[in-house]
Amino acid sequence: MINNTPPLTPVIVAIVLAGMTIPASTMADDCGAPATAIHQVQGSGDRSHLAGEQVTVEGILTLDSRHKGGFRGFYLQQADGDTDNNPLTSEALFIHTGHRAGQPGHRIRVRGRVKEFHSLTELTDVDYLQDCGPSRLPEPVSVELPWPDGPSSPEALENMRVRILQPLTVIDSYHLARYGELTLAAAPQPVPTEVLPPGPEAYRLEQQQQQQRLVLDDNHGVRHPVPVPWPAPALSMANTVRTGDTVSGLEGVLDFRFGAWRLQPAVTPEFHSTHPRPTVPSRDPDVTLRVITLNLENYFNGDGRGGDFPTARGAATVAQFQRQTRRLVAALSAPDPDVIAVAEVENDGDGEHSAVASLARALGPEWRHVRGGESAGNDAIRTALLYRRDRVATVGAPSRLTSSVFARQGRPPLAQILRPLDRPQGVRIIVPHLKSKACRGAIGPDRDQQDGQGCFSHSRERAARALVDWARSFSDTSTVAGTLITGDLNSYAREAPVDVLREAGFRSLIHRFYPCSADHCPQTTFRYKGRKGSLDYALASDTLVPRVVHAQAWAINAEEPAALDYRQRTTASEPWRASDHNPLIIDFAL
Repeated sequence: MINNTPPLTPVIVAIVLAGMTIPASTMADDCGAPATAIHQVQGSGDRSHLAGEQVTVEGILTLDSRHKGGFRGFYLQQADGDTDNNPLTSEALFIHTGHRAGQPGHRIRVRGRVKEFHSLTELTDVDYLQDCGPSRLPEPVSVELPWPDGPSSPEALENMRVRILQPLTVIDSYHLARYGELTLAAAPQPVPTEVLPPGPEAYRLEQQQQQQRLVLDDNHGVRHPVPVPWPAPALSMANTVRTGDTVSGLEGVLDFRFGAWRLQPAVTPEFHSTHPRPTVPSRDPDVTLRVITLNLENYFNGDGRGGDFPTARGAATVAQFQRQTRRLVAALSAPDPDVIAVAEVENDGDGEHSAVASLARALGPEWRHVRGGESAGNDAIRTALLYRRDRVATVGAPSRLTSSVFARQGRPPLAQILRPLDRPQGVRIIVPHLKSKACRGAIGPDRDQQDGQGCFSHSRERAARALVDWARSFSDTSTVAGTLITGDLNSYAREAPVDVLREAGFRSLIHRFYPCSADHCPQTTFRYKGRKGSLDYALASDTLVPRVVHAQAWAINAEEPAALDYRQRTTASEPWRASDHNPLIIDFAL
């Protein structure tokens, strides 16, 4: 029960557990009376030594989160003149209450029970709250990332006002539309096994990266905020934020929720397009064969006649499928390719109503697909090859690897020789898509070995060895310039499957032109939980390498928020976020 008593000053809201009057004991709780210092509640450890006890504290309300969709409380910080100057103790608490008294910039006196809520120190079960009138906000503490060890670690600043001195880099936008969050860091973070061999060092780097992050939150706890808050005023196709962009003017309350340090902003931060959308890669006049490789992120076309939606994967409606098709066509057509190698297309054969036939028709009348689906295995998805018949011809019959590890599991790779019409030589293109890192069904050596490779690394390594043996089994003549293995290996650059292919003489063309290190990894194809690396490869045989003019990843997808994909109601026919993988573009002079 709430009893509001409005003396001239200050305004008091007394929350009384029983009866209709303010008990006499609250007189000792008038503003300025002795109270427990907030730094005493916080202490210098990870947990408050006063957890479970009732205390009275007094401080400045710095940020209110009692609005609709907020965290049902507010942040209270000790006035600057009342701190203990101990860098090991925080001077602020979260007050969990729905009672409305007080506003930012006012001194508040409150009584409640100390609680550790998922590692956030807060006051709850509030039974007394008094607005003591306007007061000066505490000065924000200036901090920089990466977080230092010792006294200046985030724990000592929990719930306090902070100011981030340097611009931070956006490394993840996966939860942007779902929770209104962006993950930031001092610099981009590569997948450890993109730059380090699997093992303890890679595993340690992953743990270190996780600790050196800051989530830009929106002071709301609701799902699917409308509008999506970042970048202000709202996310849209024309007002996007890409991973690699930077954010400055970060000032607010440092919060800890859901296992991450967060900034609940007090002012609107500034977004800087430091990683802008790239232009279409030009095609050199010397290029006689341009190949694009792309994981389509589950291209399923229903029954191929506009019905049978939702599908097992991919689009849920025919309208979504149409948007997905427009985006993919824009992404695949703009670089003017001759051949397209794809993964994650529906495994429904090669007929007129198949998904791969739908894609070929959408690309234009000059496009055809290699008919290699009859032995494509029993997975829901498969790999495929498409080519421009006015520029390229198939040589011989296609084949799929259906023996070895692909006899009972996995997605059988597709192989086909493709030759430019005006050239005597062609390229044998092999399109694999190896097992993902997801752990469902993993047993024995396929379990996560805690070395950075995730689950099913053993199966992927066996599949890579089978690929090498298969590639060597073909009889090449002078009309074949070499072999290109291109597709989604679900393995980063230093992992065992890529090592197997490298040792067999297949060179990663993207890494040849754009070497990747821990400090600089300029071209990658995928992002996962804030880390970037390449799951997709163009691997050329020794004989083919001299014919390579250039190879690059076109950063149109992985850097864009998932919130902008085809599932959203937009009529845009642009390449941005056509998939969750970036396409590879490989140019040959044959």
